[in-house]
Amino acid sequence: MFKWWDVLPDEERQQWTLDPFVSVGPLRFGMSPGEVSQALRGVTVESQRHTLHRSGTEAVCTVVEGDYQEFGLKLYYREERLAGVVVDALHGPQIFAGGVALVGRVPSVLEQWMLDRAEAREPYSELSYMSAGVPGSHTLGVVIDVQRAGDHLLTRPVFIPSEAMDDLPHFLPSEAWSVC
Repeated sequence: MFKWWDVLPDEERQQWTLDPFVSVGPLRFGMSPGEVSQALRGVTVESQRHTLHRSGTEAVCTVVEGDYQEFGLKLYYREERLAGVVVDALHGPQIFAGGVALVGRVPSVLEQWMLDRAEAREPYSELSYMSAGVPGSHTLGVVIDVQRAGDHLLTRPVFIPSEAMDDLPHFLPSEAWSVC
């Protein structure tokens, strides 16, 4: 029987570190889809599945999304350069920022950590909220989105490069954000 809501324990997940606005584990913002596949070749046996787009005036398709469904990553590209990394709360790699785990956590606990972190910074320079009260950090380049796990919500972070901060809700397609 398939278990929809099973959450992989941290010790069974890949352990990655966030370098804000630069990289998420082995993935660097600005990588091409091929470079992403190469970077993840030693991490997962799964191959990246691409979503392609072709506008009416172009003869060539471009990669706009990459998916490692079993590994728990959804990738977004702009002009075929990595521009967003979404980590699945149930089975994606664990990402650490300042020693704090960001994936698969209780949203209110992680939000409190972000609030405490913001108090030590210049007012209004650290924390913002998207629709539905989803918090984002201006210094970490992450939005702490949520994902359902049975009767609970867990954190499903969305990592973005610095240029996304100017128009965060519209920088990635609407599908990048949860609907919980």
